[in-house]
Amino acid sequence: MSQPHHRPIPGTQPFDATLAQRGYALNKMCFSFNDAANREAFRNDPEGYMQRYGLTEAQKQAVRSGQVLAMLAAGGNAYYLAKLAGIFGWDMQDIGAQQTGVTKAEFQAKLVAANQQC
Repeated sequence: MSQPHHRPIPGTQPFDATLAQRGYALNKMCFSFNDAANREAFRNDPEGYMQRYGLTEAQKQAVRSGQVLAMLAAGGNAYYLAKLAGIFGWDMQDIGAQQTGVTKAEFQAKLVAANQQC
């Protein structure tokens, strides 16, 4: 059976086996945020917490920068990164704005315009 052709979608990173292996530590850390005590531990010492989970320097820098696309490129899975987004106080519109390269207000305006076309 042939592999399906994937067209790139701007602002997305296909999550495949290679990315899953690369992002294991980052995703495991984000999964730990299911526990409130772990979220608090990260807030109190993000560097120590990232070290505890063995993040690579690229993953640490992606988290430090707060750039969703960098976290995805470092192997982050969107579902696990949502836990980290909550710690940073982001909502889905903040993430959508980052992924599309616009401000949150511009992203919200796009959503309103798209809704009006329906």
